[in-house]
Amino acid sequence: MSPSNVLKPLLLLALAAVSGLAGGPARAAGEAEPGVGSPDRVALWPDGLAPGDKPLSEPMRLVERSADPALPDRYLTHVSEPYLVVYRPRRPNGTALLVIPGGGYQRVVLDKEGSALVPAFVEQGGVTLFVLRYRLPGEGRDDREAALADAQRALRLIRHRAGEWSVDPRRVGTIGFSAGGHLAARLGNGFDQPVYPATDAIDGESARPDFQLLVYPVIDMAGPDTHPGSRERLLGPHPAPELQQRYSMQTQVRTDTPPTFLLHAADDDAVPVGNSLSMFRSLREAGVDTELHVFPHGGHGFGTRGTTGLTTAAWPRLALDWIATQTVEAAP
Repeated sequence: MSPSNVLKPLLLLALAAVSGLAGGPARAAGEAEPGVGSPDRVALWPDGLAPGDKPLSEPMRLVERSADPALPDRYLTHVSEPYLVVYRPRRPNGTALLVIPGGGYQRVVLDKEGSALVPAFVEQGGVTLFVLRYRLPGEGRDDREAALADAQRALRLIRHRAGEWSVDPRRVGTIGFSAGGHLAARLGNGFDQPVYPATDAIDGESARPDFQLLVYPVIDMAGPDTHPGSRERLLGPHPAPELQQRYSMQTQVRTDTPPTFLLHAADDDAVPVGNSLSMFRSLREAGVDTELHVFPHGGHGFGTRGTTGLTTAAWPRLALDWIATQTVEAAP
């Protein structure tokens, strides 16, 4: 089968998925994972589009990069109507994670930093995962805060409907990977930043995560550890120094930034480990509870699949143990 014939059904699948958003919760066609059934798909905004936004000129595009059906590696571009994909455990422990995948602010990775988390976090850990498909900067969209608006809205929505998903609204955290880690850090530092007008009762909820996990995150937008692609797509080709500083998350840490778990590989040559080190220092200086794990090997983008034979493979267990200490403290 030719590449064009392979891609055509994927595009039709993506378009069919988009059409189900306006009516609220719908099944996430084509996103079922072995052992957990078909996950639910939940629109972020009542009308599909965020307040004041308009559809992109191109339809949402779903691309599969893997030739192995057992190891999908999909990504999305041109998200006009952002949504969540919900993976629910058979025995939920009350903890929820808003998962913010990476993709360099150019795409949203769906599997390596999304569905691949299901075995460790959902099936074994009992955590309910809400994987975010967020709007990207560029693609004809001028609003660089669109992704932050989606993250705020997603956190509020999870908290507002927590009972429906057997989630404790005081145990809702985030986990962000790479550029998704930058977005997660923006949410953790700017959860109360007004980036969209309130639309309904959901927006009365707090958008502050109870805890956050930043995995090989993009943090610095100004110094030698910057990931140039993420910076250019978010801030433009020649951002002013003050703009670079404002979007360097280590400079925006507050005393009420959520407790933070940081994870990085020392040999990451795409997003240098200095990103996590600088964030760790800023969190410590602000008095924020934080834990840092730097593994010698793993490179970038390892998720839960690229760690075979490495000590880095221990990270999901470390993360779950750390989350348990946060949620115990949050309970009455």
